[in-house]
Amino acid sequence: MIELETRELEYFIAVAGELHFGRAAAQLAIAQPALSKAIQRMESRLGVRLFVRSSRHVSLTPAGEALQEHGRHALNAISAAVRNARRAGEPQARLRLVLKPGGDANLLSGMLAGYAHQPDAHRVDILFSTPSGGAAFVRDGRADLGLLYAPFEDLDGLAHETLHVEDRVAVVPSTHRLAGRASVLMSDLDGEVRPRWAGVPGTPGDAGTGPEVADVVQLLHLITVSRLIGVLPRSLAEPVPAGLVCVPVSDAPPSRLVLAWNERDRRPLVASFVAAAVNLVRGSATPGSPTARPA
Repeated sequence: MIELETRELEYFIAVAGELHFGRAAAQLAIAQPALSKAIQRMESRLGVRLFVRSSRHVSLTPAGEALQEHGRHALNAISAAVRNARRAGEPQARLRLVLKPGGDANLLSGMLAGYAHQPDAHRVDILFSTPSGGAAFVRDGRADLGLLYAPFEDLDGLAHETLHVEDRVAVVPSTHRLAGRASVLMSDLDGEVRPRWAGVPGTPGDAGTGPEVADVVQLLHLITVSRLIGVLPRSLAEPVPAGLVCVPVSDAPPSRLVLAWNERDRRPLVASFVAAAVNLVRGSATPGSPTARPA
């Protein structure tokens, strides 16, 4: 027996996120008394208190914390199921491809052109994500495919094909102490201010302590005004803006641009796009070339 309705769960998640009934009610566009009664009915039905309330403070109980964690995943799963069902029933199916701005290593136009020659080609919508958000788009169904940079994005649950492998470069002002070097080591960057990427956890030995940046354009601007330096896959730094220099980082792990899709997605239209992309990078893209189902 299902003891909570989806709408009730949405109400609870809103209050748990705001820890304020008035703000949550405004977010949900309902009256605050109606929201309070809905939460009380949930608590009565579940037999546990979800919130500790006072005249000035609202906090989650341990039961509330558990429901918040699992409830958010449940709502995401329901949303993904609805999106996938609607997509499967679309009379004119289309593909949704997500990437970060500029994150295609100059392959996107060729992939789209190659795919357009497939006899079963469909419209392709392009979506843009934050530096680490592309994998989530594919995983939860907002996108069918993603151009992602490994190892910087989590590919768990995704099948993928590597399209491009490249070195990583330190991007520095032309007046920087390292600008004239043929190459550098990661240790040469010790003590330099490097960015924190919004939404991207730091990794040992490769974490920044400087300003938070949301995209490459913002990063390059801050490097230009000598606020920090950056380490990027080479294709993300090209063309190199005036006043900046790219220096290869010889001991940095290579970056891979991968085309990723949900490992459970076996639809022919996804397989067709994957085949067109792989044929392009292998130099064998031809109209009507055979396609392989994603594994």
